[in-house]
Amino acid sequence: MTTGPIAELFDLEGKVAVVTGASSGLGVAFAQALAEAGADVALGARRVERLADTAKLVEAAGRRAVCVATDVADPASCQALVDTAMSELGRVDILVNNAGVGTAVPATRETPEQFRDVIDVNLNGCYWMAQACGRVMQPGSSIINISSVLGITTAGLPQAAYSASKAGLIGMTRDLAQQWTGRKGIRVNAIAPGFFASEMTDTYPQGYLESQEGRIPMARKGDPRELAATVVFLASPAAGYITGQTLPVDGGMTIT
Repeated sequence: MTTGPIAELFDLEGKVAVVTGASSGLGVAFAQALAEAGADVALGARRVERLADTAKLVEAAGRRAVCVATDVADPASCQALVDTAMSELGRVDILVNNAGVGTAVPATRETPEQFRDVIDVNLNGCYWMAQACGRVMQPGSSIINISSVLGITTAGLPQAAYSASKAGLIGMTRDLAQQWTGRKGIRVNAIAPGFFASEMTDTYPQGYLESQEGRIPMARKGDPRELAATVVFLASPAAGYITGQTLPVDGGMTIT
């Protein structure tokens, strides 16, 4: 049972978060928001040179940051990120499984390598990160998997590998919550973002995002800060009675 003013339930002071895919786009927004809420942040990405800019945003919020070259498809690399967080920041309380890749290849032309590459990062990589964090997290910790509305619905592009990976991540979220919430005190939830500006959406055909706005009751793309606020909520004691759930943040797209 949590007591005190409501605002205190969103406070992450003294917590340490690990954010993958933190070199650009939504990962940057997540890291900055967590720092603004009070958490120190371990930043992981393959493009380690770009993590320095994210670290500056974390430090501007008055928090500590460490940067680690991380390929989530490699379990040893995931373990190295968590080991660095533990040695440099002292603990791991929050994992944001954000690293992801996507393709838009018609199913009859997608190669086994292309399909496996997406699954390796988007699904397997989240599992390796959760494993590494689950070994050191203390009761009260939170894992947040970044799935997608494409794990729930379709959006008119040939994205079988991406959709399969994100749907699998929703199933994995439920199972890890069942395994760890009662026994370890670790909450595990997923977010299913709708359309937010990112490197992946930059590769979509011109006019595609605008063509999808008719499916969105709010008739617009999401703002990254709106999604980042949801991450802070699920990471915080404010969401202390929520586990095993997938929360669409999509302007209502999945209700149409």
